[in-house]
Amino acid sequence: MPPCYDEPTLIFVYGDLLDVDAFATLVFVGAVVTALIAGISFHEFSHAYVADLLGDRLPRSRGRVTLNPLAHLDPAGTILLFLVGFGWGKPVPVNPNATRNPKASLATVAGAGPVSNFLVALVAGIPLKLDMVPWISPFNLRAFSVLAFRGFTTEEYIGLYLSSIVLFSVILGVFNLIPIAPLDGFKVAVGLLPRDLSIAFAGMERYGPLILIALIALPILTGGQFGVLFEIMNPAIQFLTRLFAGRQGAVFD
Repeated sequence: MPPCYDEPTLIFVYGDLLDVDAFATLVFVGAVVTALIAGISFHEFSHAYVADLLGDRLPRSRGRVTLNPLAHLDPAGTILLFLVGFGWGKPVPVNPNATRNPKASLATVAGAGPVSNFLVALVAGIPLKLDMVPWISPFNLRAFSVLAFRGFTTEEYIGLYLSSIVLFSVILGVFNLIPIAPLDGFKVAVGLLPRDLSIAFAGMERYGPLILIALIALPILTGGQFGVLFEIMNPAIQFLTRLFAGRQGAVFD
């Protein structure tokens, strides 16, 4: 389980390390900001672009077919990403009924967002996979402290930066693929399930936000003792991060 569930907030923990290595701490914060801007903005843009491509002009009319972060960042989702390591952007309004195949379009448009996060992780992971820079997990605070004490090399600063982008991008993508409303995975499931199952599953949408809030709050309220959401996400996070970054061991170490 990563330290984001063992400590009140990841950012505050890194704030405590400013006196140890201020530059490395700023590198990490910069990586999180990059992951937010590149990840969330590209995520929501991808929803809008694919919907527009399929014939749904609603996102374009709302000014969402753009990479401008100001059009996509959601205050609550952004704060949550800083606090616990995952979040979301401002939802893109779509109208699948304006497309030729509404059901398939719903799944395609919803899936485009998480796929875009994985593309960001893929690109950021190239230098790591080629062993040009080392993997340095932003969640391994013990290793961070050791490296900060003896001094980061230039390659290690870059490794910390790219590792943070890869990991946060993968977390963002995997989190949004969970089939709970209002996450993208719910719409993907509704679009892919057979008609009868799809209708029944869509009826669960009203309960989704409460379930999601409970799952997010549980590890925070229990000091990391019951991280059900992380346990669900962890296998996919481990697999994809290893795939994109060439990481051999546990990705949070």
